[in-house]
Amino acid sequence: MAFVPTKRKKNAKSMVHGSNQQQAGSLSAGKATSVNSEVKPDKATSNKNRTQGKACPQDKQPEQEILQVPMGPGPYFYISGSNGAGLVSIYCQSRGWQRIYDNRREDYALKWCEIKCQETYYHFKEGEQLLYQIPNNGVLTSKIGLLCCLREQERVMKKISRSSNSKLLKMEEFFPESFRLDLKDERNAFFELCKEEQIWICKPSCSNQGRGIFLLKNPAAANTLQAKLHGTEEYLLDKRVQRKAPQARIVQRYIHQPLLLEGKKFDVRSYLLIACTAPYVVFFAQGYVRLTCVNYDAASDDLTVHLTNQYMQKKNSLYSQLKDETVWRMEHFNSYVNEKFRKSNGLPKDWVFTVFTKRMQQIMVQCFLAAKHKLHRKLGYFDLIGCDFLIDENFKVWLLEMNANPALHTNCKVLRDIIPTVVYESLDLVLEVFNKRLKGQSVLPLERLCHFVLLYHEDAADLGQKQPSKLRTGLCTGRFLRPQTGSTGHFGQCPAKVLEKSSKKLGCSRKKVALLPRKNCQQTVLTIPDVQLFDHRGKTL
Repeated sequence: MAFVPTKRKKNAKSMVHGSNQQQAGSLSAGKATSVNSEVKPDKATSNKNRTQGKACPQDKQPEQEILQVPMGPGPYFYISGSNGAGLVSIYCQSRGWQRIYDNRREDYALKWCEIKCQETYYHFKEGEQLLYQIPNNGVLTSKIGLLCCLREQERVMKKISRSSNSKLLKMEEFFPESFRLDLKDERNAFFELCKEEQIWICKPSCSNQGRGIFLLKNPAAANTLQAKLHGTEEYLLDKRVQRKAPQARIVQRYIHQPLLLEGKKFDVRSYLLIACTAPYVVFFAQGYVRLTCVNYDAASDDLTVHLTNQYMQKKNSLYSQLKDETVWRMEHFNSYVNEKFRKSNGLPKDWVFTVFTKRMQQIMVQCFLAAKHKLHRKLGYFDLIGCDFLIDENFKVWLLEMNANPALHTNCKVLRDIIPTVVYESLDLVLEVFNKRLKGQSVLPLERLCHFVLLYHEDAADLGQKQPSKLRTGLCTGRFLRPQTGSTGHFGQCPAKVLEKSSKKLGCSRKKVALLPRKNCQQTVLTIPDVQLFDHRGKTL
């Protein structure tokens, strides 16, 4: 659920979550701290607060951190939480920026916060600062938000398709059948349908890392859930009782015949980077493959058999032995598909980097287009979203969900090679686009574009005609973000040299850092009018 900032109060204190700040990665006294150790994102905080933007209580910070005031003139950056903290700190300090720890300060150039709080957005200065996470990104990253956007898009396209040749995918082609349990009509429709031996998966709308997920494997389980929801509804209707409604949920048809790798279930994490919202500049990046520790069994009651994310796999007793085997790089996945499935399934060579990648891009673009008119837009907002895809045994590609604040831990070898590259190039692109907008320059061509692919670029001229009055694109100076003399981005130099420096700090190998199979780092642009739609076997639709 999005929140709308109310009128700003005078002398209001900035309330930004700053507990459990990650010291690994901060370069205090000019010394880099290794981030080889695992970074655990948002351990016990519900994602509900992220999407609703509830005001956070004033954080208690260590006195020594508050007193640690930078000596130089800036720019300054602030980090709250541990997810990606080490990498963001290394990036910023490599540019000569200084970290501040007082969340009440408003003179930051970049603020990277796991948890969204209203005060952060009240005091944000458009065109002067950069802020991680679009305030109402839940329209894309909550289960109900994404479902509503896609349904609305489909209703509109059904009307338009009568007079035009639309090539957008139908929801049934990439999104599992879903029902909202918070709406009575949909809830009843689901329970009428769920009378056969089918498997459904029930998910909280605003949680991540597998929290609160369970399976409905038979009508008896569905009946039990129905009775529980009915009892809760009656309880809440009792005016004598004042209690918050339970977290909204959806149920989705479970893809019970997934493609398996060595007998194990897997999914693919990819990234959608919204580098700028005024105008929109959106990118795609390859990620990695996530596998379970044990072989797949649809009848198993063990959730670690069904959910592939690292948070769930850590609960399996075999995880400590198999940790490095639960994450594959995309090159490994491509080679495996070429060897095991190409001939028997009639797939083109390098199906992973051709058909599958194009399909992911199509789906991500379509989801973004469905939500872009709802997202809050200010120059300086940016977001990195994790997108999870599953492939079934017929090689059909399904979007499972999109996640705000995706896990950026580096607790195994593959992740130590991939995640830093994703974070560094994301920040490079965000900064380049931001600075070009301030100078009134064209966004394209992009000097920092290397491993990412440009999916969508909103023309600045069109933005000027269509933008709402609150979008101030001509009155911004970027005064908190003025570059230091001689500072360069991580990918401003030869990528090999930069990654060599980063690998020493991160303890990772630089031999296999490519996210896409390219020999040279070249600009890759995929503009919307040229997106080709394919079926799962690579045939043009």
